[in-house]
Amino acid sequence: MCQCCAEKKDIYLPELATVMDAKAMNVTERYLRLAMDDGPFDFVPGQFVEVSVAGIGEAPITISSSPTQNGGFELVVRKVGNVTKAIHNLNKGDKLGIRGPLGDGMYPVDEAKGKNVVFICGGIGLVPQRSFVNYVLDNRDDYGEVTILQGTKEYDQRLFTDEVAAWDKRDDVQMLETIDLPDKRWKSNVGVVTKLIPMIKSELKSAVVLVCGPPVMYKFVLMSLEEHEVPHENIFLNLERKMKCGVGKCGHCQINSTYTCMDGPVFRYSDLATMPEAI
Repeated sequence: MCQCCAEKKDIYLPELATVMDAKAMNVTERYLRLAMDDGPFDFVPGQFVEVSVAGIGEAPITISSSPTQNGGFELVVRKVGNVTKAIHNLNKGDKLGIRGPLGDGMYPVDEAKGKNVVFICGGIGLVPQRSFVNYVLDNRDDYGEVTILQGTKEYDQRLFTDEVAAWDKRDDVQMLETIDLPDKRWKSNVGVVTKLIPMIKSELKSAVVLVCGPPVMYKFVLMSLEEHEVPHENIFLNLERKMKCGVGKCGHCQINSTYTCMDGPVFRYSDLATMPEAI
């Protein structure tokens, strides 16, 4: 267990946090900026928290903001059940419970230094990747060329549009975006995110590649990266979708002897070679 988690008094006991800001991003995603009531909250890109609403339950949500940015931490919650529906009803000033930060498999913050970094995001996969994207951009001199690929099914499902536009304007970032379905409001790439991979300008073979998105996307992204001869040890996958309790007790995310919540949620692709069911 990482040091920041070990300092918690009880990993099963939620601590109170206050909603500092809340807004709808689209019909299914809601943005929350939170502050812990008992003081600072330290985490590493890739870690997650268990968010609880009294009397209803809890859900694991990966932190979307970078630890380099002050003013609390940020989550984006998709409405898919009773807990997330209750979270969507929260507004500024409301309270909720937080367990965490949790997870020992984080993004390779130090390993990626000095190397080209490629983020491949599908839909809501941008949310957890955004934490490391902004970490890299806030420490820009520590990293090589930065490429961000974002694919979304429909125009109205796009997330962090102002932020994506700002990344696109930077001279030190290659930002490529696509949507699956044509839309008269959209003047850029159309098609699945794998169509963007051949457009990457930086050298892929030596890059650290980070992938997060829906399950169906992983198969085709990994096939494309294989065609570009990217070593498996250079590819990192986020498997947060499999988690539930966050502390390896419920068995929901167990894959053989591995627990996504305890050993991940970010895994090196080469470490999953004996666990094809993981992806």
